[in-house]
Amino acid sequence: MASTSAEIIAFLLTISGWVLVSSTLPTDYWKVSTIDGTVITTATFWANLWKTCVTDSTGVSNCKDFPSMLALDGYIQACRGLMISAVCLGFFGAIFGLVGMKCTKVGGSDQTKAKIACLAGLNFILSGLCSMTSCSLYANRITSEFFDPSFVAQKYELGAALFIGWAGASLCIIGGIIFCFSIAENSNSARRGYAYNGATSVMSSRTKVHNSVPDKTPPKHFDKNAYV
Repeated sequence: MASTSAEIIAFLLTISGWVLVSSTLPTDYWKVSTIDGTVITTATFWANLWKTCVTDSTGVSNCKDFPSMLALDGYIQACRGLMISAVCLGFFGAIFGLVGMKCTKVGGSDQTKAKIACLAGLNFILSGLCSMTSCSLYANRITSEFFDPSFVAQKYELGAALFIGWAGASLCIIGGIIFCFSIAENSNSARRGYAYNGATSVMSSRTKVHNSVPDKTPPKHFDKNAYV
């Protein structure tokens, strides 16, 4: 019962993390920068993995898609590939998790379901690591440009999408670890199910059979002359 509850908690954590990771991919604010006037913010610059935009004080946004994938910076291409990999791994991990949970009716025996649940955990751990690496790589580029005194172009700060991606990656990794522990709990319960009663020898079995058969020999009656 405890392992079933742990699997349900792990499934909820991983699905929540996968949803956060998936929502990070199209989110606008991966990096953001503002130009402040005397009273109001005159313009807000922001960018994600697909485009860069500017929003003026009236709320009108002008966006420009990245022209060519081959002309992109290497870190943006790497972040795209890692985020897409994270979403795909989380999708297959959700399917394996549904099949491998004990509360579902598919998947075969408990040992087979435990192996499938462990595979789901590995998928979610890899998904979380991909998302964590992508967000960290993007954040490292932003911070290195921000603190570089020789960088004269527009400087950006960390956007909300990075924090959402880190949170989703953490949930995926934690839930995946719990899924992986389910195979160890299953193997321990299977070992406790078998009890060793010791080897039974041939003599002991014969003695048990001999003792179990009642003695049907009629009692003998002797008179006094039999003892003389």
